[in-house]
Amino acid sequence: MSRPMFDEMHASAGDVREHYRHYARWLAEQADESMAARREEAEMIFRRVGITFAVYGAKDEEGAGTERLIPFDLIPRIIPAHEWRTMEEGLVQRVTALNRFIHDVYHGQEIIKAGVIPAEQIFQNAQFRPEMMGVDVPHQIYSHIAGIDIVRAPNAEGEGEYYVLEDNLRVPSGVSYMLEDRKMMMRLFPELFGENRVAPVAHYPDLLLETLRAVSPATTAEPTVVVLTPGMYNSAYFEHAFLAQQMGVELVEGQDLFVKDNFVYMRTTRGPRRVDVIYRRVDDDFLDPLVFRPTSTLGCAGLLDVYRSGNVSICNGVGTGVADDKSIYPYVPKMIEFYLGQKPILSNVPTFMGRNPEDLKYMLAHMQDLVVKEVHGAGGYGMLVGPASTKAEIEAFRQAVAAHPEGYIAQPTLSLSTCPTYVKSGVAPRHIDLRPFVLSGKEVQMVPGGLTRVALKEGSLVVNSSQGGGTKDTWVLED
Repeated sequence: MSRPMFDEMHASAGDVREHYRHYARWLAEQADESMAARREEAEMIFRRVGITFAVYGAKDEEGAGTERLIPFDLIPRIIPAHEWRTMEEGLVQRVTALNRFIHDVYHGQEIIKAGVIPAEQIFQNAQFRPEMMGVDVPHQIYSHIAGIDIVRAPNAEGEGEYYVLEDNLRVPSGVSYMLEDRKMMMRLFPELFGENRVAPVAHYPDLLLETLRAVSPATTAEPTVVVLTPGMYNSAYFEHAFLAQQMGVELVEGQDLFVKDNFVYMRTTRGPRRVDVIYRRVDDDFLDPLVFRPTSTLGCAGLLDVYRSGNVSICNGVGTGVADDKSIYPYVPKMIEFYLGQKPILSNVPTFMGRNPEDLKYMLAHMQDLVVKEVHGAGGYGMLVGPASTKAEIEAFRQAVAAHPEGYIAQPTLSLSTCPTYVKSGVAPRHIDLRPFVLSGKEVQMVPGGLTRVALKEGSLVVNSSQGGGTKDTWVLED
């Protein structure tokens, strides 16, 4: 029996939740024409600024590889202070344990010796990097920037409970949309920020720069930080350029860097300049053609040797992907207990693992009720939402899972919470998730909120931008 959906704004048909009351009164007074005009204004500004997202291999009328505007919704998602405090504690706990786990994988491997995680789950993982064994990184931090996907669904009591859906620890994207959405809301509705105590997010680039500088091997007060981008054809290029500009650091491509005497330098008009910290938005495979993919032109030859000898910091660390694999996700609660001796504050979504014979049996028999995901899939690709799929699609997925069970996990189809959203027909509920961004340097910190993604198609549970999802501003109310 499916549980009713949890509505973020309404406790029942006529009852608005306490933290939304002020906003709901304001919204009820707004004329449709005024909201429509503001939506058009937002679209025009986003188009002018170039806030787009490249869609690879999209099968729709817009064609593949097109630049698309990410739809922006005018109605914010509001979180009360006490809920955010608990979520923040849970995120700090989780990211701390994940960083401890990655360090352990490449050092003592105590968690394997203790029998908590099977060895093959790590050593046969495509993201495990044997080159990182025994390498010490500053403060033992590997994932300096983590994007943790959180959903809310009704629990047994019908109350909304937050669950972690996924850990993005390699090159998480989306923070630029969080910042631009806030800027847009303040521009369109300045009066709302005078009337509501909304916690600020604009200092994120300062926190990011502080985090990156904190892991620099150089002892200078202002180490040289660069953002390494694969280039303008990457789907998140806008974000790479935006963050470099906001932090006041150089945006570089692989060809701008070179290695000499075991240090990394960037080419500048004034001659070579030593680089201390690389915030890379390039996957491991492409970082160093001498070690990983020999045909890659996106990285810098010799970079890994400099990194391993401690003369440059790479954020996020090489080999971090071993912890954000979907087949490792089910073990995170055990990591929290193993490394921190604590009970998890935020729960995982129950997960079936294809590699376990009992789980596999259940997955194959109940595929029509489950969300089945490829272990290495991302961006909403490589997944099946059982209840929304045809018999043919389910059958094709069933065969794929049966052929390579270790490559898949499955989860119950969660009834994601809904939030009022301004769509063509007016205000209507749409499913949402939340990606807070957690920064780990000398300490773990974050700005209040994150990127709320919204599934704009009625009934859809897929919020990814690559699948037509939009974004909203996230308000954390201060006490």
